[in-house]
Amino acid sequence: EVQLVESGGGSVQAGGSLRLSCTASGSTFDDSAMGWCRQAPGNGREMVSSITDDGNTFYGNSVKGRFTISRDNAKNTVYLSMNSLKPEDTAVYYCAADRHWWHLCDAPDYRGQGTQVTVSS
Repeated sequence: EVQLVESGGGSVQAGGSLRLSCTASGSTFDDSAMGWCRQAPGNGREMVSSITDDGNTFYGNSVKGRFTISRDNAKNTVYLSMNSLKPEDTAVYYCAADRHWWHLCDAPDYRGQGTQVTVSS
């Protein structure tokens, strides 16, 4: 069974930092794009960041310059370092994997259960 398991979420004050991790089991994703989407209450799912199998990255406008995505294929893990967090970053963050990065936030091949990030002002 393929699973994506997120960790690293939590509560932090505005201006703080968190690092999310997503580890895949049951399969390798060396040839897949991986990324992070988020969903706040009452909002649709938003692409936060993605990284392709060859290392090309994408960042949503709202997180550019503050978040950094990376992956370690040897560990089957993708990371999201989040700095200068704002209250509007509060959401459930989902890890996803798909052959195409543009599918990560709508119908990905695989998606984790999500981890809550709460930023207080």
